[in-house]
Amino acid sequence: MDLDVFSSHRNSEQMHLDARRAAVLVVDMVNDFCKPGGKMVLPGYETLVPPQLKVIAAARAAGAPVIWIHDSHRRNMRRDREFMKRTPHCVEGTWGVEIIDDLGARDDEIHVIKHRYSGFFQTDLDVTLKDMLVDQLVVFGVVTNICVRSTVHDAFFNGYSVVVPRDCCAATGPREQESSLYDIATHFGVVSDAAAVAAAFSSGAVIQNHDIAA
Repeated sequence: MDLDVFSSHRNSEQMHLDARRAAVLVVDMVNDFCKPGGKMVLPGYETLVPPQLKVIAAARAAGAPVIWIHDSHRRNMRRDREFMKRTPHCVEGTWGVEIIDDLGARDDEIHVIKHRYSGFFQTDLDVTLKDMLVDQLVVFGVVTNICVRSTVHDAFFNGYSVVVPRDCCAATGPREQESSLYDIATHFGVVSDAAAVAAAFSSGAVIQNHDIAA
């Protein structure tokens, strides 16, 4: 059976970003996942920084909020759900939870602490976005197939329009990257790139959904 026989039943989609309705969610670009000495480092994080900075700068210039999402886990839990599956990481109050310096996160921007993969699960992210009258999201960070994907799913379930710039994300491997982006593009949102998202913020250019091989 053709693997795409189900997912091929899709509507063509594009996105018009409106800075008055949009926000950027930067997911888990923290020391423990990116920097030498981190508990669970994804190699090659540095390739994500230039395109991420392009989107962040364009959003700020357009007046759209940038929201920083930090994975964080309390000490001495009897059963942390993530630690049942993953090496302990991002313990609250440690260097590992902090956003990498490369991205220039600001204290006057919103920072959301999460204890599970999704930035929405039992956090105040949804109510915060609704209070800001935001219904469009640009989502990126690490890793594509776990925390980014979970956040995108919940954004879709909560009624947000979502765009993921593919060059601003990295997965645990090439297969996982392409599979996750394919599923996002066909079921949950729009997959584009940093240049297109920055242009949408700066000039109102339309963001086209990328065709990704099944």
